[in-house]
Amino acid sequence: MNKSESIVEISKALAKFQEEVKQPLKDADNPFFKSKYVPLENVVEAIAESGPKNGLSFVQWPKNDETGRVGVATLLMHTSGEFIEFDAVFMKADKETPQGAGALITYLKRYSLSAIYGITSDADDDANSSSGNQASQSKTNGARASDKQLNFVTKLLKEKATNDIPQDRLYNGLKNRMKTDVDMENWTAQQASEAIKILSTNKSA
Repeated sequence: MNKSESIVEISKALAKFQEEVKQPLKDADNPFFKSKYVPLENVVEAIAESGPKNGLSFVQWPKNDETGRVGVATLLMHTSGEFIEFDAVFMKADKETPQGAGALITYLKRYSLSAIYGITSDADDDANSSSGNQASQSKTNGARASDKQLNFVTKLLKEKATNDIPQDRLYNGLKNRMKTDVDMENWTAQQASEAIKILSTNKSA
């Protein structure tokens, strides 16, 4: 991460933004989790409503690395001149085609912006909790992770592993971040979703 010498003003502005932001509706279908998520354009729209008046703006640009992975870097800026440049998030496209790369870039932009600005862009059980629908909430929280979810977590772990941070260490760090000692084969769908979000929005777990 690269940043200006001081980030006092940008931190204040980001805190103010997070007080004011209206969380966007989850109205796009997620084929992996059979749930809803917030598409990129809705994330950007939510940011545009409160970000500029608090002096915040951003730019994102695609990158690639020597292994052929596609990445997205994000620069958060403030009118004071302060900035925070976040580490690029890299992943391997499922299909090595322009369309596959484009879809992955959109995906990485959405996850990066959501993490930086505090946008809740993924499915969760807030609606069940607020409505008191305990039976539905229990069913959601207790559902076992699908093979597709677990395979995707494994794929991300392999892609992010390095000589300095091998896969087993990365996996243990991921479980620490999730505050669980349960092995991934016994995770719920919600835990698998959380793991994917952590691995997709952080340089390392």
